Amino acid sequence: MSKALKENKDNMRQAHKKSANWEHWHIVTIFLLVFDVLAAGGSYFLALWFRFDCQFSEIEAKYLEAWLKFMPIYALISVAVFWALKLYQSIWRFASFVELERLIISAGILGASHTLLITFLFQRMPVTYYVFGIAIQFFLMVSVRFGYRFVLLERKKRDRATQRTLARRVMLIGAGSAGQMILRDLNNAKEMKDCVCCIIDDNSNKWGRFIDNVPIVGGREDILLNVEKYKIEKIFLAIPGATAEQRRDILDICKETGCELKNLPSAYSFVEEDVSAKHMKDVDVEDLLGRDPVKVDMEEIFNFITGKVILVTGGGGSIGSELCRQIAQHHPKKLIVFDIYENNAHAIGLELKDKHPQLDLDVLIGSVRDSRRINQVFAKYKPDVVYHAAAHKHVPLMEDSPCESIKNNAIGTYKTCFAAMMNGCKRFVLISTDKAVNPTNIMGASKRLCEMIVQSFDRKIREGKAHELFMMHIHRSESKDSMMDSIQVIAKPTTDFVAVRFGNVLGSNGSVIPRFKEQIARGGPVTVTHPDIIRYFMTIPEAASLVLQAGTYAEGGEIFVLDMGSPVKIDTLARNLIRLSGLTPDVDIKISYTGLRAGEKLYEEKLMSEEGLKTTPNKLIHIGCPIPFDVDEFLKQLQGLMDAAYAGEENKIRELVAKSVTTYHPAGEHGSEDKGAAYEQQISETGTKEIPVGV
Repeated sequence: MSKALKENKDNMRQAHKKSANWEHWHIVTIFLLVFDVLAAGGSYFLALWFRFDCQFSEIEAKYLEAWLKFMPIYALISVAVFWALKLYQSIWRFASFVELERLIISAGILGASHTLLITFLFQRMPVTYYVFGIAIQFFLMVSVRFGYRFVLLERKKRDRATQRTLARRVMLIGAGSAGQMILRDLNNAKEMKDCVCCIIDDNSNKWGRFIDNVPIVGGREDILLNVEKYKIEKIFLAIPGATAEQRRDILDICKETGCELKNLPSAYSFVEEDVSAKHMKDVDVEDLLGRDPVKVDMEEIFNFITGKVILVTGGGGSIGSELCRQIAQHHPKKLIVFDIYENNAHAIGLELKDKHPQLDLDVLIGSVRDSRRINQVFAKYKPDVVYHAAAHKHVPLMEDSPCESIKNNAIGTYKTCFAAMMNGCKRFVLISTDKAVNPTNIMGASKRLCEMIVQSFDRKIREGKAHELFMMHIHRSESKDSMMDSIQVIAKPTTDFVAVRFGNVLGSNGSVIPRFKEQIARGGPVTVTHPDIIRYFMTIPEAASLVLQAGTYAEGGEIFVLDMGSPVKIDTLARNLIRLSGLTPDVDIKISYTGLRAGEKLYEEKLMSEEGLKTTPNKLIHIGCPIPFDVDEFLKQLQGLMDAAYAGEENKIRELVAKSVTTYHPAGEHGSEDKGAAYEQQISETGTKEIPVGV
């Protein structure tokens, strides 16, 4: 019963609203009808009155009589003309030139009809009567209709002036077409939250001029001065066509102001007709790195991936998931996402199915440490290309659990390589890290072991000794569905094994950027391990693109290295993030130095000095020459490492790793911290972007 009563009330409420709208419409229409009738008669009476010097007694009776007889007819004609031209149906608060044009047409029709009809039906009137009459009527028609709009505009101007005083004061950088569109979008916003007070542009020809009454006050060198002069709170950078270096130089000045920074991404440089204030994004720290993004030959990647079965291990992680996204765009025959963490795997699976409904996708759960599982996957799907991104990567955690680092990173890579080789995989691409260069921690050393494993497989295959690559299986008593069953699958393997090495990835799971942002959001402190610590950085899409490009260049045994530009001090990174948040380092947000963690070093290198560099068609991608080592001896050591790792011999594992990876020196040995400081000093003195040989 109560439900029916509620529905009845809702219906009554809606009916009341409709009734209210109907009454308002008719009230406006009736008002205009009455006004137009009075205006039709009154305007021509005034014209007659003016003709006789504003003396009613002087008006000749014949003219007054003609006017009185014709007015009812003329009033009906006026209403009919206005109705035909839809002047009673217009919404006058939005009146424009269309309505003005209709009023002019109606005035012409009414003026002509009045002149003809009153002259031929009743009496020829004075010329001034005709001219003044229609002029007065037109004035009254326009006044009553546009007066409402003018009143609203004045009220809106007062409201906008009030909003301007309350809005945040904005400096706009860029007086090009994108900047103009953003300015007009802000000015036309229903509720003005941001008010542009001044514009900066490096084109001196624009200085001292105005766009929508906003002054162009100078170039980038005038930013600091005008921020203070106009009491600026926010800065909008609207130069989508600027290079990364130009953008960095401008942002380096802007971040010193303490203002909130917004940036129009370069993606809008070709679609400026669609630019609006909503496209402005927060300035990311990568905008301050000043390096153009890595450009890859997408046609090469397309030709390489299209029609192939692709397997991505660790496909739910930061790099693995981005690899899956980019691979899915290149029409593989099948994409297999393999990960041990079900939540991440499930998430990337749903995303890919939504974006690419035609994609043949399988999402599998399993560990690369599980010989039986990894071999089952390879035997069933026969992937053509493998991107091996599965790995433990957190340095402090791996220092506390070194056996897990070896089992997952090194032994897991060996088992995946072996399964790839024995099941006819054409190419195996290992995701490595710059921490593998002269490693000072177990994680870095384990990734160097992965590189050596890849190089060992490549060398054995090239020498025709693939049969010497033994199966690593901790459960030796098990044979069913194990790698042993695959030994005869491929008599002469031809898999190309390569590695791709790059630095820290901005925004990846566990990276410093999300950590710093969380600390800033909490009000600090921001924790940095050491004021002199140095790292290379790249974005997740760059890393994934590099891996895909390396896959097209691979011939076997290479270690591909990205030219990541100049290294970045983590302390500088933290301070920039604080400034980008509109805060002041060490004032609003404290920076706390916690000391180097176990296994952490001050600097990272892209290559060992012995490796050298070769170029590729992509100038930002280089190839490191393999370092010679005894493969047979290494494989024996690897077996010992596996036994020790699965036995949980943590004290022994580091000794065995040091024997296999001769460049591994735990943090604190051989003055690695002093080397890092010396390296930083050399960078500042020489300005070089490359790691000096021998560092």
